[in-house]
Amino acid sequence: MATKVLKIQGMTCAACAKAVERVTRKLPGIKEANVNFATEKLNVDFDEGQVTVTDIQNAVSKAGYSALLDSATKIMKIEGMTCAACARASERAVKKLDGIMEATVNYATEKLNVTFDTSKVSVSDIKKAVEKAGYKAIEEEVSVDTDKERKEAEIKSLWKRFVVSLIFTIPLLIVSMGHMLGYMLPEPLDPMANPENFAILQLVLSSVVLLFGIKFFEAGFTAMWRRSPNMDSLIALGTSAAYLYGLFAIYQIFIGNKDYAYELYFESAAVILTLITLGKYLESVTKGKTSEAIKKLMGLAPKTATVIRNGKEAVIPIDEVEVGVIIVVKPGEKLPVDGEVVEGNTAIDESMLTGESIPVEKAPGSKVIGASINKAGYIKYKATRVGKDTALSQIIKLVEDAQGSKAPIAKMADIISGIFVPIVMVLALGGGLAWYFLGGESGIFALTIFISVLVIACPCALGLATPTAIMVGTGKGAEHGVLIKSGVALETAHKIKTIVFDKTGTITEGKPKVTDIVTVNGINKEHLLQIAATAEKGSEHPLGEAIVRDAEEKKLEFKKIDKFKAIPGHGIEVEIEGDTILLGNRKLMVESNVDISQLEDTSGKLASEGKTPMYIAINNSISGIIAVADTVKASSKNAIDALHKMGIEVAMITGDNRKTAEAIAKQVGIDVVLAEVLPQDKANEVKKLQAQGKKVAMVGDGINDAPALAQADIGIAIGSGTDVAMESADVVLMRSDLMDVPTAIQLSKKTISNIKQNLFWAFGYNTLGIPVAMGILYIFGGPLLNPIIAAAAMSLSSVSVLLNAIRLKGFKPVTK
Repeated sequence: MATKVLKIQGMTCAACAKAVERVTRKLPGIKEANVNFATEKLNVDFDEGQVTVTDIQNAVSKAGYSALLDSATKIMKIEGMTCAACARASERAVKKLDGIMEATVNYATEKLNVTFDTSKVSVSDIKKAVEKAGYKAIEEEVSVDTDKERKEAEIKSLWKRFVVSLIFTIPLLIVSMGHMLGYMLPEPLDPMANPENFAILQLVLSSVVLLFGIKFFEAGFTAMWRRSPNMDSLIALGTSAAYLYGLFAIYQIFIGNKDYAYELYFESAAVILTLITLGKYLESVTKGKTSEAIKKLMGLAPKTATVIRNGKEAVIPIDEVEVGVIIVVKPGEKLPVDGEVVEGNTAIDESMLTGESIPVEKAPGSKVIGASINKAGYIKYKATRVGKDTALSQIIKLVEDAQGSKAPIAKMADIISGIFVPIVMVLALGGGLAWYFLGGESGIFALTIFISVLVIACPCALGLATPTAIMVGTGKGAEHGVLIKSGVALETAHKIKTIVFDKTGTITEGKPKVTDIVTVNGINKEHLLQIAATAEKGSEHPLGEAIVRDAEEKKLEFKKIDKFKAIPGHGIEVEIEGDTILLGNRKLMVESNVDISQLEDTSGKLASEGKTPMYIAINNSISGIIAVADTVKASSKNAIDALHKMGIEVAMITGDNRKTAEAIAKQVGIDVVLAEVLPQDKANEVKKLQAQGKKVAMVGDGINDAPALAQADIGIAIGSGTDVAMESADVVLMRSDLMDVPTAIQLSKKTISNIKQNLFWAFGYNTLGIPVAMGILYIFGGPLLNPIIAAAAMSLSSVSVLLNAIRLKGFKPVTK
C-alpha cells in the first residue's frame, strides 16, 4: 500500500478535478483518490502490486491533463523525546535531508509530520536521520488499544521510579539535614564523631536514586554528544556536578578534612532527580488528558464485525473486513464500517457524526456509516469503505493532522526552544564562575549557583505551551462536530472580521420547491412545467431538481431531449422535439435577445417575496416563469445574530437575482448582499473583500464554492456538502448546523487566549527563574535559591502549562 501526491496540470475548474478523480479511481488497485482543485493536487492511495505511478499518470493524461509526481506526506511516531529541545533536534535532523519540503515535530503528540519529494528522499532515509539524532521514528499505524497500553506502561514506569526514589530520598534527607532541625543521629552516624559513616551512608542512598534515574543521564549525555543538548542534559549536568562534588568531599573526609561532612551535596542530587521524576509523571498523566478527544473518537468503532462467509455468520476482527463483504448488524449493535444496505429495514443513530439525535430510517440502497448504532431492525449491508477510508477514520485523521500541526504563534517559542539549552549551560557556568572569581564566594556557593540555574530552566514549558492548547482545542471542536484542519486555521479564525455565506444549501435548506407557474402567449401551465422538467432532467442544480420533483409528483410525462447545453451562471439551452428551449435567469434571456418585458413586473414581485424566478422561452419567444423558493434553515438567523454579537460582518453570495437575494438577506439579517455572481467569480468577490484589508471566512457546500473556500483566509465547508468543498476548506462543520460557525470562531478565540496565557507563563517563568537562580536576589540581601526548590519549580512549570490547556475542556458551544 502506497500514498502519493501528484501535481495535476491543465485543470480549469472543479469539474476537471472530478474528472481526474474518476479516471484514477477506475484503475485496479486504487483504494482512494482525491483531487483538490484549489491546490491542483491528486492524493492517491493504491496497491503497488496492482498499479504503478506511471499507470496513474497515463490515465490522467488520457483524460486530458498532466500528472507530475509531487510529494508524499507521512506522520511518524517519534520515540525517545523527553523535552521540547528533543523535538527541535529531531526536526532539524529531518530538515537537513535533500528533498524535505516540510517537517514539524510536535512534542505534545510525539509525532513527526513530514512532506517530501519521493524522487529525492525515502521513508527509510528519514528514519535513519531521526535515529542519528538519538530518537526512533515509527511509521506503522498504532491502534487506540496499543497506544493506550504504551502510555499506561510509561506512566506506571515513571510512578515506580518516583516511589523507589522517594523511599531512598526521605532517609537521605533525614540523615543529611536532620541535625539542622534538632534531630540527633545515633553516634555511628554522627557527622562529628563518625563523618566517614555519615558520608558513606549518604553515598549509598543517593547512588540508588541515581541508578533509578539513569535514563536522565543516558538521554542527557547522549544528546550532548550529538551536539543537541536537551532538558535531560541540564538535569544530568546538575545532578552529576552535585554527586561528583560529594565524592570529592568524601575523599577530603578520608584524608582528614572533617569539615567537608557538612558539604556533601548528595541530598541535592537525589532530591532533584526525585522531584523531576514526579514532574515527568504528572506531565505524562496530564498530557494523556489533552488527547482524550482523539481516543474517544478512536474508541467509537467496534473491534469485530459479523460477516457472511459460505452462507454462515462469522465474527472477524474489524481489520480483516474487506470492501464488498456482506456484514450483519443486529439491533443495538454498532456498524463496523461504511456501506450500503442490501437487506432489511431499520433506524440508525448517526449522532456520533451528524449530531442529529433522531435515528435515520434505512432501507435497501441506503448509505450507512461505521460506528453509528443500529437501533431497531436486523440488516445486512455491503462494505464500501473500510480501514482508514471510513468516514470515522477520515475524521480521526483530520483531528490528528490538526493536533500535529503548528500555529504561527508558536514560531518564537520554537526558535527559543532550539537555542535555549546551550544558553542555559553558558549562563550556569558563567554565573558560577563569576561568583567564585569576581564575587569572592566559596566553591560550594558557585556550585549551588551552577546547579540551580541548570535545574530551574525549563524548555518543556515553552515547547508544550502551544501544542497542548491546540490538541485540546481541536479535540473539543471535534466533540462538537467542528473539524479544524490545522493550527494555522485555528489561529486565523479568531481574526476573522467578515464571513461570506453561500446562499443555496448553506443559509437555505438547498431543497427548493416550485411555488408559482406564470404563463403568457396562451401556454398551458402543465405544458410549461412538462417542458421545463424535461429540460432540467439531467441537471444537478437544486432549482432544476425542484422543477423535476414537482413534475414527478404531478405524474407528468418527460419528453426526449435531443440536445443539452449548460450555461454556467445563466441556465440551460436544450432542444426538445425540434423546439429550442431556454430556461434560466434574466441574463440568459437578455443575452439571447428574448423580449421579457411583459413578465418583468411579475418577476420582480416574485423575487421580492424571496422566490427565484426562472424564465422559459420556446424558440426565442418568452413563454412564462416558474418560481422556486428555498426555505431558510432554522439555525441561519440565530447563527448570524451570534456573529453580529461578536462584531463580525456577515455577507451572502449567490447567483440569484438581487431582489430574491435581498429578500432572503432581510429574513436572516445579512449585512452585505453579493448577488448575481457567477460561480467562477465567487473567489474574486472574496478577493475584493480581502483587498479592503478584511480577514475573510467563506462558508459553502458546493463544488462551485471550492475556489472561494480556498481563496478565503478561512474556508468553512458544510459537512453535508461535496467532497471537493470539504477538501478545499480549513474547517468542516460535520453537523451542517450554521450555529457551529460562531462556535468555531469562539473556540479559536478561547484557544488562542489559552496559548497566550501558556506562553506568558512559560516565558515569564524562565525570565524570572533563571536570574533568581543566578543570585540576583542575593546581591540585594535576599536568599540564595536552593537547587531543591529550583527542581520543584521546574517540575511544576510544565504541569501548570498543561493544566491551563486542559481548562479548554470546559469550552461550551455557542448557544441559540
